[in-house]
Amino acid sequence: MATEVTPKKPPDWKNLTDTVQDAESLRQESINAHHDHLITEIETSDGPLGTSLRAVYEGDELEKFKESLSDHIKNHDKEIERMCNYHYQGFIDSIRELLKVSCDAAQLKDEISDVNSHLQDSCEPLLTKGEELVKCRRVQRNIASAVENLTLCLPVLEMYGKLQEQMSSKRYYPALKTLEQLEHTYLPRVETHWFSQTMKEAIPKLRERIKDASMSDLKDFLESIRNFSARIGEIAMKHAAEQNNMDPAVAQSNKKLKTKRAPKPPNPFTGEIEKEGTEKSVIADSAADDMGELSAQDLIDFSPVYRCLHIYTVLGDREKFETYYRKQRRKQARLSLQPPSNMHESIENFKRYFHDIVGFFVVEDHILSTTQGLVNRAYMDELWEMSVSKLAASLRTSAALCKESEMMLDIKKLIVLFCHTLRGYGFSVGHLLELLLEMRDQYSDILTRQWVDIFNEIFNEDNYTPIYVESVEEYTAIVTQFPFQDEELEQASLPRNEETFPKRFPFSLFVPNIYTQVKAYINACLKFSADLHLSHTEIDDMIRKSTNLLLTRTLGSCLSSLIKRRDLTLLQLIQIAINMNYLEKSCSYLEEYISSITGAQSDSVHMARLHGTSMFKDSRSDAEEHIYSKLNTKISEFIELANYDWSLPESKGHASGYITDLVAFLQSTFMSFTNLPVSDMSLFGFNYHYHF
Repeated sequence: MATEVTPKKPPDWKNLTDTVQDAESLRQESINAHHDHLITEIETSDGPLGTSLRAVYEGDELEKFKESLSDHIKNHDKEIERMCNYHYQGFIDSIRELLKVSCDAAQLKDEISDVNSHLQDSCEPLLTKGEELVKCRRVQRNIASAVENLTLCLPVLEMYGKLQEQMSSKRYYPALKTLEQLEHTYLPRVETHWFSQTMKEAIPKLRERIKDASMSDLKDFLESIRNFSARIGEIAMKHAAEQNNMDPAVAQSNKKLKTKRAPKPPNPFTGEIEKEGTEKSVIADSAADDMGELSAQDLIDFSPVYRCLHIYTVLGDREKFETYYRKQRRKQARLSLQPPSNMHESIENFKRYFHDIVGFFVVEDHILSTTQGLVNRAYMDELWEMSVSKLAASLRTSAALCKESEMMLDIKKLIVLFCHTLRGYGFSVGHLLELLLEMRDQYSDILTRQWVDIFNEIFNEDNYTPIYVESVEEYTAIVTQFPFQDEELEQASLPRNEETFPKRFPFSLFVPNIYTQVKAYINACLKFSADLHLSHTEIDDMIRKSTNLLLTRTLGSCLSSLIKRRDLTLLQLIQIAINMNYLEKSCSYLEEYISSITGAQSDSVHMARLHGTSMFKDSRSDAEEHIYSKLNTKISEFIELANYDWSLPESKGHASGYITDLVAFLQSTFMSFTNLPVSDMSLFGFNYHYHF
């Protein structure tokens, strides 16, 4: 077996040297590769070289990089030299050809210059025409643009001109419509033009101008309506008088006023006014026959109200307008309800006062019926309630200052007509009718004061002697005044017995006069009770109460004062007592008369009876007491005047002259008692004997 030979290993230091040499070689290759990369990056990069240069200087191989860079430059130079050597012969050939072409190019340039000169000379007119054509085309384009823009702008300007014309003619609602069209339809078409912006900025100001102008017209309307309210009220009350069968003169003022018929109001939406004949613009006197045909709309142009309402509605301020209108009208209502300080002095003052109030509510009713929501029924009722309370207070105050019954009666007629008028417009007048019942008591008081003077005048003018009539006519005149029945006088009044005149009535003239005046008082009371919507029974009861007050208080007081007069003679007192007897009997006729004029049933159990019978009895008793007193005084005077000789031994056989005179006086006095009741005559005789 052969022995295996083991190879001999090199020493370890030799291996280490080889390893170091390999590492150094690798490092050198890495550096060279890095330098090549940097040089390539520098050559190919179009951007900044700061990063590459920083990488070169950061290492310790700057010298080696320079060497590598020099090697690259040398390589490139060699490559350029090689390329130039390769293309040198071609370059020489190209230069030679270029020199040949240079001569041809110069000749061609000269020919081109000549052709260009000829072309410029030939085209100069064409260029001129072309420039002119360009200018014309530019002008044509500008004209077309101007026409197009004018086509857009003219409607806008026309609408603006229309707006200005409408505002100058005070057609504000159409102007507002035109403004809306201008803002939303026309101006958007010309937004590119500078004037559109100016117009847009002016639109809010124009709206405010329209609002202010319409409000100014409304204020003028509210001011003028105050002047026409009285006239409107007069016409309305006259219509109501005709409809309720009342005298139209109650409402008609004696003051002559000229009334101009208002022009036909313009259409509030178009602002146009329909043409009318001149006959509709006449001036009518208050007494003209056609005054009754006029209405509130004929006298007042309401277009400012309608126009302002529509304008504020469109602009969204309707509520503000309604508030302003109602506030102003409330102020005017308070002014109308404020009576003049001298209203009680003349019925004309009352008429104007009522006319003004009626005119106010007629206008408001017209506004209520011709507008939607400007005024409503609740507002009207509130205004009416306020007015009724103030009106009632004013009438109470003014009526309390009146001293004449005729004026009170005229005031009552005015109030009744006022109630009829406003009831026709839907207003409640119950409080005013209650006021009339209060005024009726005042009217009765005024009548009572007047009748005091009438009764006293009758008493002063009477001669207190029986009435003598000379003919049938005089007799008829007396029995027509006073219900007196006497068979002897009735027989004497027959035609065949005319020769029996003169005849005598048992009473004096103040009996028929008093009876006539009491009937006149009853008639005066009835006048005030008319048209108060009272039943026959209520009227009858009111008149009977007033008549009782007249008889018991007024006439009774006057009779009491008459009987107490010291200048009355005994015969006059006797005649007064006789007169009381006949006036007492006439009370039943007065009751029948009241029933006949009131239409109430005379046998009603609820009917009040007249107290005149007891009053006349009391007055007659008072007169009899004064007769007793005067008669006793006269008898005492006769006896005191007697002068007797008390020392005569015997009687002379006949009555003394004093006794004879006393008997003659008593005989003539008792002859005046023949028209008194027998019981009264007996009392007088008993009293005479007792006193004697």
